[in-house]
Amino acid sequence: DLATAFNNRGHIKYLRVEFAAAMEDYAAAIESQPGFEVPYYNRGLVLYRMGCFDEAIKDFRKVLELNPQFEDAALSLKQAILDKEEKQKRGY
Repeated sequence: DLATAFNNRGHIKYLRVEFAAAMEDYAAAIESQPGFEVPYYNRGLVLYRMGCFDEAIKDFRKVLELNPQFEDAALSLKQAILDKEEKQKRGY
């Protein structure tokens, strides 16, 4: 389906470190199928890698809202929260 195709293309771009292009594909996947949790997770990973912890946390929480059993999202959420707190402690 279209959402899966956008998500898969976004993942290829993510692996190539083409983050902006990957984000566009993940957003298109979400728009195409808002209940599909995987592109939220993948977008969260990109946001996390870019240091956008608040936005990443929001996406990881959305994943868990859609699928509470998504263990990688739960782990990523915890890590993003810890890294955000560490960034705040260091004042940057």
